[in-house]
Amino acid sequence: MLRFHFTADDLARVRIAPGPDPMWEVLLSAHVVNQRPGVPLFASWRERVLTDLPPAARMLLRLAPPRGYSPDFLTPVTGTDSFDSGLDAVLSTPRSRLGTDMALLTRGYRPHLWMRDLGAGSAPAVRGLGVALRAYYDHAIGPYWSGIRAAVDLDRAARTRAWVEGGTEHALRTLHPAVRWEHPVLSVATAAERDVDLAGRGLLIVPSYFCLRAPITLADPELPPVLIYPIVHENVTPDRSLESAADGGRQLTALLGRTRAAVLRALGTGATTSEIAQRLAISPASASEHATVLRNAGLVASGRERNSVIHAPTPLGQTLLDGCAGQTPVAPALFTPARQSVTAGDPA
Repeated sequence: MLRFHFTADDLARVRIAPGPDPMWEVLLSAHVVNQRPGVPLFASWRERVLTDLPPAARMLLRLAPPRGYSPDFLTPVTGTDSFDSGLDAVLSTPRSRLGTDMALLTRGYRPHLWMRDLGAGSAPAVRGLGVALRAYYDHAIGPYWSGIRAAVDLDRAARTRAWVEGGTEHALRTLHPAVRWEHPVLSVATAAERDVDLAGRGLLIVPSYFCLRAPITLADPELPPVLIYPIVHENVTPDRSLESAADGGRQLTALLGRTRAAVLRALGTGATTSEIAQRLAISPASASEHATVLRNAGLVASGRERNSVIHAPTPLGQTLLDGCAGQTPVAPALFTPARQSVTAGDPA
């Protein structure tokens, strides 16, 4: 059992991430790829990923065993608004952290030479990690990011609604069937016994597309506390939603290129440059550049509001989007605990 011990300050500092974390999705999806046999929920996606998986990307799979420990440095808590910023954070990992995490990962067996070099902080090995992460993301995550983001956004909306209607403790209580809230302890059903004292640091809750079975956290209790939980894949199976994301915009991609097509889809009814960057896990500079190209093509209109530039599809841009629009999934229902009493102090 994993137990988080809260103080009053911690309850006031519980927050939910604004969207999927690209580095967690990279790691957790790599766990799925390494599962033998594959996870039925993601079988078609896994088969497509393993087809023509770049050799460089296979190096990452050595760091992501399907069960057990994976290095904490692969999922930095800060600086992950986009894949680019997350990659920079990983590559800036202190040598001491690399050594500690790799020693935990390789305990009990003889590791690959590259893994030993990575644990020693070798510059070529760290550069190789960057190449592996980039190759894997571009092949396995990037083409499906809009579908991942849409599914996570739906689930996050349900959690936010629970927060508004019932308060923080209600949101914690309804987070996942493997989670139990009994003030002041949040318990997660896991094989290992572990206690984490939040000690006023609060807790960041991150919804994840590829997280399996039960919520997870970082191994090092000294790192900023985080809880990654599996979203509810409701009404549309994960494979189907990923196929829709990859295939539904095929005509747009052929016309505009993959990233610009994704930018146009990410606008919705309007989005700032920073919001586009966050939704697609790209840098703000890249989002601005692609929005400018789309604006010059007559597909996007832009206007300034205070310190932000807001972009929205023009009628022509919306026509292109409507031409490849897919089915809109229904928001998931929250998990409802059975026979659980209201804790004193909770909203009724």
